[in-house]
Amino acid sequence: MKDSGRTAEISIGGENYSFPILSGTTGPDVIDVRKLYASTGFFTFDPGFTSTASCESSITYIDGEAGMLQYRGYPIEELAEHSHFLEVCFLLLYGDLPSASQLEDFMSRVTNHTMVHEQMRNFFNGFRRDAHPMAIITGVMGAMSAFYHDSIDINDPVQREIASIRMIAKVPTIVAMAYKYSVGQPFCYPRNDLDYTSNFLRMCFEVPAEAYPENKALSRAMDRIFILHADHEQNASTSTVRLAGSSGANPFACIAAGIACLWGPSHGGANQACLEMLLEIGTTDRISEFIKRAKDPDDPFRLMGFGHRVYKNFDPRAKVMKESADEVLSVVDSGRKPTLQIAKELERIALEDEYFVSRRLYPNVDFYSGVILDALGFPTAMFTPIFALSRTVGWISQWKEMIAEPMQKIGRPRQLFVGPVERRYLPLHQR
Repeated sequence: MKDSGRTAEISIGGENYSFPILSGTTGPDVIDVRKLYASTGFFTFDPGFTSTASCESSITYIDGEAGMLQYRGYPIEELAEHSHFLEVCFLLLYGDLPSASQLEDFMSRVTNHTMVHEQMRNFFNGFRRDAHPMAIITGVMGAMSAFYHDSIDINDPVQREIASIRMIAKVPTIVAMAYKYSVGQPFCYPRNDLDYTSNFLRMCFEVPAEAYPENKALSRAMDRIFILHADHEQNASTSTVRLAGSSGANPFACIAAGIACLWGPSHGGANQACLEMLLEIGTTDRISEFIKRAKDPDDPFRLMGFGHRVYKNFDPRAKVMKESADEVLSVVDSGRKPTLQIAKELERIALEDEYFVSRRLYPNVDFYSGVILDALGFPTAMFTPIFALSRTVGWISQWKEMIAEPMQKIGRPRQLFVGPVERRYLPLHQR
């Protein structure tokens, strides 16, 4: 960031104060209020921090008005079309697209770390058979710090690098193991001769009695889901990772904190809610009924998958996801297709309705991702774990950037206190 040379003036009780206005490379300028309390005795009040820049970052840029998402300056549409997930991981972690030799080395390091310590199997046996996969992966990710002592010193850049590779490599194995445990099937070990995404699908769906046939179209759709969810600026889970990391917590604990935050239905669970809505609608001839309900202020029903906290235009990820949905539904069981038909018709009707257009309620990434994951054969309980798998590289990239920031300090939001003023303790017999 740089000082723009401009200032913001604030007047409090007849006293005037000036605060610098800082500029990034693009996007809105910010008012530097770090000295606000020291200068004035006042804090800012910003519930949800929606008007607060909590850090400076060079990783992901979003322009919600324009419907733009960029990783390190590269449009998400170009990456989804031309790149693959591990190349995007390299980009997020190191800032640039890799050369051929750099990519080969990076992919080799990830591939050779995909197995987890054999004793970690015991953690899974400690969960009830019907435990939610998110509960399992949150616990197992946090437990990794108990197994990999050689990569928890956050002050050692070599250890930070090793921890980063380990998490990117092992999280598909952990997520697949959580799925296998939830359906009562034996774990499937990773194979080094498969690419990252194909290996994940095989670990989820192969059984001892029958091999899982590799399908390039399905692997490509899964890979795109990983790319589109890899990072999304300072959202709730990423901010959680940064806040946990600001205390000096080990990287595995920080990522476990992010996973726990992602579990919330307002964050990572939205695609599950969207698919459940489409299944509830059932047939295209019932769409108008649900559109009417969505517009009724007295009806609690909401159209899931429309609108976004940041995007006030089309979510650029939704466009790519829609293309992937068409590709997947062209090669899977035709029994899955009605859900896609409902989604497409619902999108068409909503985008022709002034109620939704005037409110800029456009489809978001969750609208089609649930349809794709359902078509691939995943139960809804696995949607958020797959989101966590995808987002792990973003969390790690943000964590590494935060650790290296010279101005980094422990996060400590303040509050507007509205509780009782000072009271005196009364002995029990006087109350």
